[in-house]
Amino acid sequence: MRISLIRTGFDDFQNEIYHICKLFFEAVEWVEEGGEAAELTIRAALTHSQETDGASIHDAASITASVSIHDAAGTMLCRQQDVRSLPGTGTEASRRECKRALGRALLKCLQTATGMEQPWGILTGVRPMKLMHNLMMQESMETCRQVLREDYLLSPEKVRLLSEIGERQLRVIPDLFRMDRQVSLYIGIPFCPTKCAYCTFPAYDIRGNNGSVQAFLKGLQYEIRQVGGWLAGAGMSVTTVYWGGGTPTSIEAEEMDELFQVLHEAVPGMAGIRELTVEAGRPDTITPEKIAVMKRWKVDRISINPQSFTQSTLDTIGRHHTVKETVEKFLLCRELGMNNINMDLILGLPGESLRELEISLEQLERLMPESLTVHTLSFKRASRLTQNRERYEVAERDEIQAMMARTVEWTAARGYNPYYMYRQKNILGNQENVGYSLEGYESLYNILMMEERQTIIGLGCGAVSKVMGPDGTVERFPNPKEPSVYNSAYQDYTKRKLDLLDSVLGIAPKG
Repeated sequence: MRISLIRTGFDDFQNEIYHICKLFFEAVEWVEEGGEAAELTIRAALTHSQETDGASIHDAASITASVSIHDAAGTMLCRQQDVRSLPGTGTEASRRECKRALGRALLKCLQTATGMEQPWGILTGVRPMKLMHNLMMQESMETCRQVLREDYLLSPEKVRLLSEIGERQLRVIPDLFRMDRQVSLYIGIPFCPTKCAYCTFPAYDIRGNNGSVQAFLKGLQYEIRQVGGWLAGAGMSVTTVYWGGGTPTSIEAEEMDELFQVLHEAVPGMAGIRELTVEAGRPDTITPEKIAVMKRWKVDRISINPQSFTQSTLDTIGRHHTVKETVEKFLLCRELGMNNINMDLILGLPGESLRELEISLEQLERLMPESLTVHTLSFKRASRLTQNRERYEVAERDEIQAMMARTVEWTAARGYNPYYMYRQKNILGNQENVGYSLEGYESLYNILMMEERQTIIGLGCGAVSKVMGPDGTVERFPNPKEPSVYNSAYQDYTKRKLDLLDSVLGIAPKG
């Protein structure tokens, strides 16, 4: 969609306007006024309540945001206004209110012009629960709901979802808002049997030539020991440990065992952490020997991820295992004593509709994992699926919404409760990803990581450390994604990461 944007009374917020337009149009291209013909023209204006010469729009006591949309012939399709008081002269809060006022007027205009409703209102970020947490720390739950409805234009269903998740997270982690002296660890194992079409995570063929597995494990053990020493010196305790990737169970049982040994030797308080999760996402990597290792080291939770129970879908997206194998490995884990298993589904995979979803739900009914994460397909820029999008047929917006509604209905009827959620860019149908669990089986790491409530120290390939500053800011530090790069530079990256932790968290340098 070629759009001309004409602004009056302000010269910023173009990025925010762009992202709201993207909710309605798959591709948005800005067109200069008087240049290439625009299919739509957006006229947006901010006006003062006080017409003082030279005064900034943010210095006014109140503002009026006006938005109109015109077609290629210049005919006005709709017009909306939003009048708001500003919280203070020249403050950042005033700027945010100007942005929200423009967003509300634009959203209402686009909904009228297109006939499309946006259940998430003007929210376009990936972490709506961060907003919910900030509101919960200051306001009653009823006021939180009112702000979501009136200031952000969320639908009643999304307001209810955020409220339910927020209340459940505080029951599960009562000290959720007071975790500044604790961290969680993420261990990234970058290997998989094959790479899935939708994936952009570090996932390299374990039989390939992108760096030695043994060299990687040597670097990872070094990093674990160095970080363990830093934790001891800083007096930091560890809340949760999460093995992700890639597929951690791609490595051999003996290699897993050795990593667990190093973790327990190097990291203080490992015996007392609240949760230890290992993603065993690919069923074709699970063996009795690896389950035995995880049992020996008291792994609390594993994840076996079918993504779909339709074999043709698995073949299309490059998951070289069978539906039968998924069921067999799940039952093997049960037989060998794993009693907290998560499974992932992805809605909207190529060729799938409500019919295929029902097949997956029927299988889940037989297995009843303790938790279920329901993803909506997202077109990630670097994925094979996105780069060859014309080869894949995916569900339309209305069917994706119906599929999401069906999972909400199915989970509620079987005692699964939503406990965390997040969104992604270019997600089908402007939907979300939701983690559901039976009572008492919520993943603590998922809550802490996704809601950015504490520092996460990432170890291994592609692991991203997120260091929470005292003021709530987040400093990100990514390790290299490629094993060959990691293997040659892990000492340097480890030192830089520890220096960042010292700097952001105010830890005095050693010596």
